[in-house]
This record gives sequence, structure tokens and C-alpha cells, in this order.
Amino acid sequence: MFEINVIDEIKSEFDLTNLTQIAKDTALIGNEILIKNYNKIQTITSKGRKGDLVTNVDLEVEEKIKEYLSAKTPNISIHAEESGKLIKSSKLTWCIDPLDGTTNYSHGYPFFGTSVGLLYKNNPILGAISVPYLNELYSACIGKGSYCNNKKIRVSNTSKLIESLLVTGFSYDRFDIEDNNYSEFCYLTHKTRGVRRGGAAAVDLAFVASGKVDGYWERGLEIWDLAAGAIIVKEAGGIISDYPNGEFSLSSGRILACSPKLEEELKLELGNVTPFNKNIYT
Repeated sequence: MFEINVIDEIKSEFDLTNLTQIAKDTALIGNEILIKNYNKIQTITSKGRKGDLVTNVDLEVEEKIKEYLSAKTPNISIHAEESGKLIKSSKLTWCIDPLDGTTNYSHGYPFFGTSVGLLYKNNPILGAISVPYLNELYSACIGKGSYCNNKKIRVSNTSKLIESLLVTGFSYDRFDIEDNNYSEFCYLTHKTRGVRRGGAAAVDLAFVASGKVDGYWERGLEIWDLAAGAIIVKEAGGIISDYPNGEFSLSSGRILACSPKLEEELKLELGNVTPFNKNIYT
């Protein structure tokens, strides 16, 4: 993440308070459409990878969000999950996941949301995540803390892995590669109070930031999965990194997010796990 002098430069160049409000308003646009169409999906299609779905609602939310952001911030680029990149600025990019948790949503499982992050030279500086079914709106801006429904939030104080509740997810290419986290899921289930699989990466990160869960790790993620959640965790006092070791990078598609008190033990245990051979499932 940024050094202090870079943060000061960003703050002097851009109205981050206004941009944060725009991110929150944008996430709520998704919130409204998702609730309106819940259990009323008209079309579900596959993007080509097993389990990677898109619905008419994903497309509707994305189009409405792009229209809104283009009107409010005409000089800022937009990178959206379904339609790709719209290049306008070399410094700032909105990164949008219109429906995080599409599989959940398509089955009527109420764990999903809309994620809107803003990147400065490919680094997250602010973002918002709406979780419609819980009526929760998470937000953060660099140097200003993290909030849920305008109340400040912090990561948990849990300091021992055996007392923690973790969350993870499984990438779409898990069927084809041995670099999956099945083994980690099983291993950490025995080292903790439990491991959950929510099915919506941005919501998982919001839950780490608010202390609902103590840590989260996953691989095979996309930039729109991480853009908002990463800064929300960071501003809530959490750590974000690659895993089991390394500096966080949006381009790696890997993240470990947790309370600083759990970081050392969680990284150590993740580093001890040997992946399953995928062939035992085929």
C-alpha cells in the first residue's frame, strides 16, 4: 500500500470525500436493483468456466452503475466485470462487481452484494460494498477508517487461531488445477472454531473488516473481487497480503486478510498445508 507522502499527494489532488460518497451511492444503486429482482431472474448463462454464471440482473446493475459513474465522474476510467475496461484516466479507475455472489443470487441464497472500488495507479484507495439482505453498506477511504452504515468498524481482537472463525472461497478453475485450497479448508477447519464458505469474496472481506469473521484467504480472484474489500479491511485495522507470504497485489488474485494478531499464526499454518491431488475427485 501507499507511503504517507503518496497518500498526502492523493488527498491534495482529488476530493476523496466526494468520491467516497459517490462509491456509496453507486453501491446502493446495485442494492436497489438486486432486491427488486431477487427470485425474479429471467436469464442465467455460463461464461464458459464451470460454475461461472452471469444473469440478466448482473448486466442490468452494471449498466446502471456505469451510466451513473460516467455522469458523476466523466474523467475516471471504469473497469467492470461483465463489460471490461472503459479507459478515460491514467490515474483513477472505478472497479465494479455489479453482483458479487451470482451463483448464490441465482439460487435465491441471500449472500450477495455490489462492490465498487476506486484505484489510484492500480492500488485501492476507497470503496463501498452493499450487502442488500442484511441492509448493510460498508465503506472506507484511505486514511479515514472503515464504516458500516456510517458507524466505524474494526477487525476482531482474536489472537489465537483455535479461537477464530475463518472464511474462504474456491476459484472457478479449482476443477482443473492442483493449486486449490481444498486441503487448506480441511486443515484449518481442525485448527479453528470453523471455516465458512460464503461464496461472495467482497462480502467476505467486509465481514473481516467488521469483525464478524477473524480471517479470510482465497486465490483465483479477479481485480473487481478485491478492489473495495481490500481497502475496507486495511482501514479497519486489518492486514492484507498475498499468502502464505508476500506483499498484497491486486494482479496476483490471492489475498489473506485478517486481524494483525492472527497474521503470524495463520500464515504459518497456511504454509504447512500440501494441496490435494485434484485427480482424487475426478
